[in-house]
Amino acid sequence: MSGDLKQLQNKLQIVFQNKGLLKQAFTHASYVNEHRFSQNEDNERLEFLGDAVLELTVSEHLYQLFPDRPEGELTKLRAAIVCEPSLVKFAESLQFGQYVLLGKGEELTGGRTRPALLADVFESFVGALYLDQGLDAVVAFLHSYVFSQFTLNGRLQTTDFKTELQELTQHHNMGILEYRVIEERGPAHEREFVSEVFMEGLALGRGSGRSKKEAEQQAAAVALDRLKTTQENKQ
Repeated sequence: MSGDLKQLQNKLQIVFQNKGLLKQAFTHASYVNEHRFSQNEDNERLEFLGDAVLELTVSEHLYQLFPDRPEGELTKLRAAIVCEPSLVKFAESLQFGQYVLLGKGEELTGGRTRPALLADVFESFVGALYLDQGLDAVVAFLHSYVFSQFTLNGRLQTTDFKTELQELTQHHNMGILEYRVIEERGPAHEREFVSEVFMEGLALGRGSGRSKKEAEQQAAAVALDRLKTTQENKQ
């Protein structure tokens, strides 16, 4: 069962004028497919719009927040905010998963906690909010639940460890990175992946997560810590 969208609005202190848009944002295609004779629309078009709105609002925020940073750094910061692992964390912090309308099959296979689905729902919500109340409302929402994730030095607490590891190894010509899923465990609705990152055949780090991407991020974080410690000891 999905949660009460009135409860969500109360929690966010956002009241939608068009309740249909809010419902659409949390309606998965699997639900529509199982209710073909209803008037429900899935959230895929809103996801498309929300993705663009996020790009714009995050870009403007970074542009204003860091007036002295070059384009390249701003691009990396934006990528860290709008990448799937970050959007999943934002959606999880707001418990968006409990409000999604799912088909029975998707529900049984753990769709409510699937990272890609959660990231899509977050984008859909942003798209719906934009249509209902405009850009200012989206910016206010992001200030409360996304921009507040910044640390004082301009980094996100949800760091893209894979990108950071890639940049470190390329800068020092260390070798080529390769990620491998070495284990999958648990039932389908609670699947856990274990990934390992290798460089020139040498295992650098291992991580686990509810998705392959999350497991790779965790493995990259371990590898980063290991390489940085090695470099510090050499100095």
